[in-house]
Amino acid sequence: MGAVGLGCMPMSWAYSTSQQRGDRSVRTVHAALEAGVQLLDTADMYGPFTNELLVGRALKGRRSEAFLSTKCGLLVGDQHIVANGRPGYVRRACDASLRRLQTDVIDLYQLHRADPEVPVEETWGAMADLVAAGKVRALGLCAVGARASRRPGSRLHDGTIRQLERVQQVFPVSAVEAELSVWSPEALESLLPWCTARGVGLLAAMPLGNGYLTGTLTPGQGFEPDDPRARHPRFTAEMMAANQPVVSGLRRIAERHGATPAQVALAWVLRQGPHVVPVPGAKREEWAVENAGAARLELDNADLAEIAGLPRARGSWD
Repeated sequence: MGAVGLGCMPMSWAYSTSQQRGDRSVRTVHAALEAGVQLLDTADMYGPFTNELLVGRALKGRRSEAFLSTKCGLLVGDQHIVANGRPGYVRRACDASLRRLQTDVIDLYQLHRADPEVPVEETWGAMADLVAAGKVRALGLCAVGARASRRPGSRLHDGTIRQLERVQQVFPVSAVEAELSVWSPEALESLLPWCTARGVGLLAAMPLGNGYLTGTLTPGQGFEPDDPRARHPRFTAEMMAANQPVVSGLRRIAERHGATPAQVALAWVLRQGPHVVPVPGAKREEWAVENAGAARLELDNADLAEIAGLPRARGSWD
């Protein structure tokens, strides 16, 4: 069985900002490390910048315990986010991330989004130069498959695979980060087979369905105004109620194993292959420890068949 990572973004950006506490987040990182978590995932845009500062503070004196992943390529403005893939910017962004993270090397440096104004090969070449300089150990790419931008008749991750094929000619891809969960399994269709065939790791983002698959959210409960779930089509009161059978199924399996729905959801992701690492976000120590425990949960074929038989998750895009 593989291991579970820790997505650090919710600690200082996007989700329920009124509940974010720096000292508690540091304790959460420490609790995760002590529970066996090694991969920590952040990005310079989270905050912006404050998430890397937090991770750097949490890893002070403990850097050797973590496999550290961060990202570049997106700039956050007051009301917008734009891509920047210019080689000079990439080099400056890496140096800034190293300072904030208080480290001399980043284990995995990911391109958050390709810049439509810059050939992705140029951006990737600049990132490869960082490996040659000893500032970065490996390179990764974040999936681009937003539903709204999909070409008619195409699969969700076709655009990502096209990018991967291009950058692979410049420097090897070590990992791809893409959404993968019980209610968003699209990466299994083409992206994971592409990665498996080439020995590329898949970091499964949002493996708990933005918190929905934990079973702790109530339909119609509402979210803070700056929480992206307040505008997400699967988090309307109607859709949250319609998708309750998915959570109920996870809860039934969890009860049989003496586990939680979140652990079942993460264990399902882990069963998708040895190169798949779920990266759930967590703000609290108890959640990080609970998530790490999913690595010890062995789902059998009956469990997997029951999950496969759950209703397809619905959203306003359906």
